[in-house]
Amino acid sequence: MRKSITQEFDYGCGIACFAFALGVKYQEATLLLGEEQANSQRFWVKDLVRELNKFELDYEAKYVKPHISRLIYKEGVIVLIRRSKIYPVGHYLIRYNNLWMGPWINLPYNNNILNAKSGFRKRLPGKPMYALIPR
Repeated sequence: MRKSITQEFDYGCGIACFAFALGVKYQEATLLLGEEQANSQRFWVKDLVRELNKFELDYEAKYVKPHISRLIYKEGVIVLIRRSKIYPVGHYLIRYNNLWMGPWINLPYNNNILNAKSGFRKRLPGKPMYALIPR
């Protein structure tokens, strides 16, 4: 089983999922994405899809409606869960080996990025809003 990737910035969950999809370290992903994205407070779905596709991963974004919801369990799917008290701008997770890789899995219990830990969970910690699906 692959090792999870911990986000290093408060809004770095998209970067961690990007790194996991590419099979690179978080630091390498930040270099590939550039300083502007690394320092951003958001990783827009369209921008994440574009960056993934630059590396020939062939992703497409879908708004999660009932007929799409079954597709989120496909290997390699990245989801953006809806905003909530715990995730004020949403949160990205990636599907791997029938689990969800969470780049800040202990966020509900510790909101200090210096204490962030990543890991795998069986269920999403919120309702999926967008799915980035590999074709």
